[in-house]
Amino acid sequence: MNKPPGVVQLGNKVIRSKAKNVSSVSDPEVQMVIRDLISVMRERNLVGLAAPQIGIGKRIFVTEVRTTTYRKNIAQPDKLRVFVNPKIRSHSKSTATEYEGCGSVAEAMLFGPVKRFYMVEVVAFNELGEEFVFQTNGFLARIIQHEMDHLDGIVFIDKVTDTRKLLGREEYIYLRK
Repeated sequence: MNKPPGVVQLGNKVIRSKAKNVSSVSDPEVQMVIRDLISVMRERNLVGLAAPQIGIGKRIFVTEVRTTTYRKNIAQPDKLRVFVNPKIRSHSKSTATEYEGCGSVAEAMLFGPVKRFYMVEVVAFNELGEEFVFQTNGFLARIIQHEMDHLDGIVFIDKVTDTRKLLGREEYIYLRK
């Protein structure tokens, strides 16, 4: 069995490119991308990961809100979810600004405040090719918006509300205690 790819870092062309729609979820290559996304997300202790982050320019991402190395107290855990060709159908008017980090800027070890909609409703296809509508709020809504940005070549540092508030990894971890 092949070892899954690593997380592509900022500076790689695919991170700044708009991903293409998937034409067939059942395509074996698409299924491999989904398996790799899940594997790398879990291996790297991430709660979401988009295909461009593993070097694949396809509109696919996965989420799984769970306890990780850096997230010990998850208030609302959520099961593994696969989103293929996702679209945000609606969102709340209310927003929240919270600190975010990213596997694709892990080498830079930066965290910064990003303003996001508090609630989103997404329409997408799952790993079986079944269309679904999913509404969520809070942390998972933030993750979904973050991963959707990756599909459009946007990285969280593009949306940091105040660059003077950027934190290095160690300071971020220290302040979260």
